[in-house]
Amino acid sequence: MLYLSQMLGEPVIDSTGTKIGKISDLAISTGEVFPRITSLAFKGPDKTPFMVSWRKYVESFDEDGINLGTEGHNIRFSYLQPDEVLLARDLLNRQIVDTQGMKVVRVNDLKLSVSGKQLRLLGAEVGFRGIMRGISRRFERSVVAAAKLFGKKIDEQIIAWNYMDLLDRDLSKVQLSVTHKRLNELHPADVADILEQLDPQQRASVFAHLDDARATDAISEMEDEFQADIIEDLDETQASVLLGNMDPDDAADIVRDLSYEKAETLLRLMGVEDATAIRGLLGFKEGTAGGMMTTQYVAVAETKTVAETIEALRELDEDFPTVHYVYVLDDYGKLVGVVSLRTLVLVNASTPVKDIMYTDLISVLPTETEEDVAADVFKYDLPAMPVVDESGTLLGIVTVDDAYDVIEEDASAEKTKKRVLVTIGLVLAALIFLFVYTAVLFQVIGYHPLSSAG
Repeated sequence: MLYLSQMLGEPVIDSTGTKIGKISDLAISTGEVFPRITSLAFKGPDKTPFMVSWRKYVESFDEDGINLGTEGHNIRFSYLQPDEVLLARDLLNRQIVDTQGMKVVRVNDLKLSVSGKQLRLLGAEVGFRGIMRGISRRFERSVVAAAKLFGKKIDEQIIAWNYMDLLDRDLSKVQLSVTHKRLNELHPADVADILEQLDPQQRASVFAHLDDARATDAISEMEDEFQADIIEDLDETQASVLLGNMDPDDAADIVRDLSYEKAETLLRLMGVEDATAIRGLLGFKEGTAGGMMTTQYVAVAETKTVAETIEALRELDEDFPTVHYVYVLDDYGKLVGVVSLRTLVLVNASTPVKDIMYTDLISVLPTETEEDVAADVFKYDLPAMPVVDESGTLLGIVTVDDAYDVIEEDASAEKTKKRVLVTIGLVLAALIFLFVYTAVLFQVIGYHPLSSAG
């Protein structure tokens, strides 16, 4: 096996044994799963750049350099083709999506596979070995050997090229054989993890290859601080469509973080029904039950039968959130009971829901803090908590997923607080140590700053 870092800077020798330059780069053809090296770039006398066909001119190669099959004066210059990428220029030290590991990694080196006179790109080294090898091969071997003496093993971290996807496409103006289609095969949460690690330009590149449904799901899975940034950077029409496709509570959370002008523009562009649902939630204070609730729930009048209720469930859109309970309302929209899906399928279809509903309800006002709501959801083991106004009218529900988010945010904030306190403690300890050490040193050498100043 060879590595790109080993070959860069090594000599290029013609058929007469004359050194005509140093290797500066290798090009691959991107139309293959494990692409072959197609061109050799080297710097000749006075650092003049040359590029030649690998198949036509390269006779042999190893980690000590490349031997050409012709004399230097017979070489004819070639140009980088539209389907070619230079390894050092376009890939080395670049961020690339590892669509198998579902993360963004940095390419520290590139592993090459030798097959006769052919050389192919096998994969990217994304681990510490690649960094050490970039310093020097001897340094890498020394560190690996030292680690072995202490019973430690520093393995290579090679990701096969067919699992990689180059995001900085504008560097080479080519389409790679492994495209963003692979991202469409990932779970939205995994796509969100990848997006959060990219810069805005790279995120835009990914979004260009996701359909609206996948893009919506991915944004919904992202951390809050990234969601508004994504929407801000998108075309206004696309941004309004994505927000309209989201659950109203998730969309409202994002809109709150947008500028007033941007928010109004997007709300005006989307459908009236979606905009109305989002505006309704924006009227509640952030950090409260009203601010975290969703208006996507199923409610029926208490006069409805089981058959009519089941029919209402069948008419829901395919992407409607999971339904755990059907909420039962009186003639004034007041919440009077709930019916579980299990109960609905076990009783006679003609039974009025008011005869089978559960009336011992636990609910919260929209002004309740989200921490208290989350605590009650887990205390009473509820899949969803109804939110009602002072008259008992059902306004929305807080799902257990939203409650989990609150708990996670609190836990994260507590961890951050502890890290800050620990850091402050370490800094203070270091300062105290430095002060004591300096004082002892002055005492030993008989130096007294105050008396010297006088």
